[in-house]
Amino acid sequence: MMINFNDEKLGAFSQRHVRFYVKYSSFVFKVLQKPTFQKFLGWMLKKEKIAEKSVKQVHIKLLPLRKSGQGIAGKCDPSRGSIQIYPKTVRFCHMFRQKFGRKNLFVYAGSRARAALIHEILHLKYTTDETTVRELSQEYFCIFTNKQSERNLQVRCTNIMVFNAKSYEEFPPDAPVNSWDRLKPD
Repeated sequence: MMINFNDEKLGAFSQRHVRFYVKYSSFVFKVLQKPTFQKFLGWMLKKEKIAEKSVKQVHIKLLPLRKSGQGIAGKCDPSRGSIQIYPKTVRFCHMFRQKFGRKNLFVYAGSRARAALIHEILHLKYTTDETTVRELSQEYFCIFTNKQSERNLQVRCTNIMVFNAKSYEEFPPDAPVNSWDRLKPD
């Protein structure tokens, strides 16, 4: 696993944005390296009968990928065993932090990175079946966070945000700062 960036694209960003993305990527790198998550991924690979050798490289991208307005979290090239994880934009993170606080932003960013890696690993087996990959991603992510959720309702609510919120704009501007209640499933 490594943090990866393109020198040419960095010139288009301010120093402040570059520093932000370096910190974001470093944080995601640490989150994905945690032993509990690595152990879970090993279990998931065995359960799905995906050979560990099929994951050849995981790149934590420094800059976000903007594609027709979607907040893409990752990409997978199954033939090469290459997975790329992308950050959210500075704008999204700034607005999220203002609304929900710094701690909640860290929870969200870590959860989003884990969910993205789970999703992209599943693409190694289900290369073209996006519906199955999405269902299994949510299922496995919930399994991973189940023990954490018992201790922390915030993590459970963040799971809902990771899988249901497409953009910051979906959170109403007048929502209270601690509006995790409205994110509970119906």
